[in-house]
Amino acid sequence: MMNIHDKIFYKALKLEPLPANELIQIYRFTSTGELMFVGNQLRQMHVMKEGVSWQIDRNVNITNVCISGCRFCSFHCKPHETEKSYTTTMDEYCRKIEELIKLNGDQLLLQGGLHPDYGLNFYTNLFSKLKKSYPNIKLHALGPPEIAHIAKKEKKSYREILEKLIEAGLDSLPGAGAEILCDRVRKQISPAKPDSRAWLDVMREAHKFNLPTSATMVFGHIETLEERIEHLLKIRDLQDEKSKTAYGFLAFICWPMQLGGTKLGEKTGNKITTIDEYIRTVAISRIALNNIRNIQASWLTAGKDAAQIALHSGANDMGSIMIEENVVSATGTVNTFDANGIQSAIREAGFTPWLRNQKYEER
Repeated sequence: MMNIHDKIFYKALKLEPLPANELIQIYRFTSTGELMFVGNQLRQMHVMKEGVSWQIDRNVNITNVCISGCRFCSFHCKPHETEKSYTTTMDEYCRKIEELIKLNGDQLLLQGGLHPDYGLNFYTNLFSKLKKSYPNIKLHALGPPEIAHIAKKEKKSYREILEKLIEAGLDSLPGAGAEILCDRVRKQISPAKPDSRAWLDVMREAHKFNLPTSATMVFGHIETLEERIEHLLKIRDLQDEKSKTAYGFLAFICWPMQLGGTKLGEKTGNKITTIDEYIRTVAISRIALNNIRNIQASWLTAGKDAAQIALHSGANDMGSIMIEENVVSATGTVNTFDANGIQSAIREAGFTPWLRNQKYEER
C-alpha cells in the first residue's frame, strides 16, 4: 500500500500539476535521493535520455547604471556615480560580437538594468544597429523589469513596448529579474524593482507575441520554502495560459544567490546554499513544473560538481559557456567553462552533449 509521499510522486510521474501543500510535503519529508530519482524520471519523460544541451553566447551589459536598488548586486552603480558608470559603445559591441562569432557563438545576451534616462528609442536604435551589422546574431535581451521600466517611462503598455522592440530585432526575452515572485521578498531585496505582477504581466504579453522566453528563480536568501513553491506555481500557471502553439517558457533556471560583498550578504551573514539544497531545489522544480520541458543546471553559481549532479536530478541543459559575465562575478564567484570544458563536464556526468540555439533546437 502506497504511503502519502509515494502517492504524491505517483501523481507527479503522471505529469499532474501538484498543489503547493503536496510539493512542500515531499520537499520537507522525503530524502534527496527520492527527489532526485523522481526528478530524473520526469526529465526522461520530457527530453531524450542521453542528451544534454549547451550553448555559446556572450553576456554584454548595456550599462551598469541602475536605480532598482537591489541589495544583492555588487555590479551596478547609481546615476550620480559618473566615475564608475559606463554605457557600452557600438565599437565595443562590434569587437565583442566579432569575438563571439569566432567562437561559433550565435546569441548576444543583453542586460541593462533600470537606467533612468534610457527610453524606448535608445533600445530600438541599439537593436536595429546591431541587427543591421550582424543579422544572424540572436538578441536575447532585457527582461521583464526592464520592459516594465521602459513602459512606465514612456507611458505605454507592455504590449506596445514589446512590439517596437521585436520590430527592432528582439529575438527572445530572458527571465531576468524574477528572483522570488513574492512581493514580501521583493520589497526587501529589490525595493525599486517592478513587482511580481509586473514580471508576470510582461511575460504574459511576450507569450502572446510568441516570443521565446525563459523563467528563473534566485533562491537562498530571505525567502521561505513556501515562497519558493509559490514562485514555481506562478510560473506553471502562466505557462498554462499560453496558446498551444506559442513558445512560452522554453526553460526554467534556478540558482543560489551569490551574496559575497553585497548588502544582502551582510544582512544574512553571507548565507551559503549547500549543494544538497541546490539539488533538492532543481528536483522540486522539475516535479512542480510539469509543463516546462527544459530545466537548466547552473554551473556558474553552483559549480561544476553540483551542475553535474543536477543533470541526474531533473536538469537536461548545461546552459552557456558565457564568454562574458559581469554581475555574478562581481560577488567573487569565479566558475568558468570554455566549449571543451562544458562538453567534457557533460560527458563526465554520463551524457552526450549537443549544441543548441535559444529555441533549444540543435545547431
